[in-house]
Amino acid sequence: MSIAFKEWAIICDTLGSGGQSIILRKGGIHEGREGFSFKNPEFFLFPTLFHEQIARTSLPPSTPIPAGEAGKISIAQFARVEWTATITNLETALTLSPYHVWNEEVVRERFHYDEAPGIHLAFLRVYRCEPKWGFPDEAKYGGCRSWVSIPDAPADVAMVAVLSEEAHRQRSEALYAAVA
Repeated sequence: MSIAFKEWAIICDTLGSGGQSIILRKGGIHEGREGFSFKNPEFFLFPTLFHEQIARTSLPPSTPIPAGEAGKISIAQFARVEWTATITNLETALTLSPYHVWNEEVVRERFHYDEAPGIHLAFLRVYRCEPKWGFPDEAKYGGCRSWVSIPDAPADVAMVAVLSEEAHRQRSEALYAAVA
């Protein structure tokens, strides 16, 4: 079995197109006593669907939500965590808007989600899965959890970096400077 990180389908698409290289997360209801962490250094992106996700981003309202096949989970991206940071200053979290597509309300909600203000950031090296692959959706993938076990990718799936080495390095340096 492989590990997958559940994220909005539109964010998975943005990561897979090189539009952003970070995940901002507070955690899900089922994260356990320790709370959320980027405990897996590499993972597939597991797209989740809900109709309001475009409105919760800075993307144009006409942006289509990536459509999945009914009853099937389609995996199109793989990610490696290069570095993480915990941001405990809301103003710092808000200054990251050039590096992601969530709207300010979502960042504020995630920052203030529980008693301890803050948000986790993971800077990722993202790869497209070529070809995409999938498996049947099952109840075990539901619920408010960030991490799920999924079947292993077929042997013929290649991982293709979405950004060049230089573009990736420049983005990493800029983001690191923004959170330091």
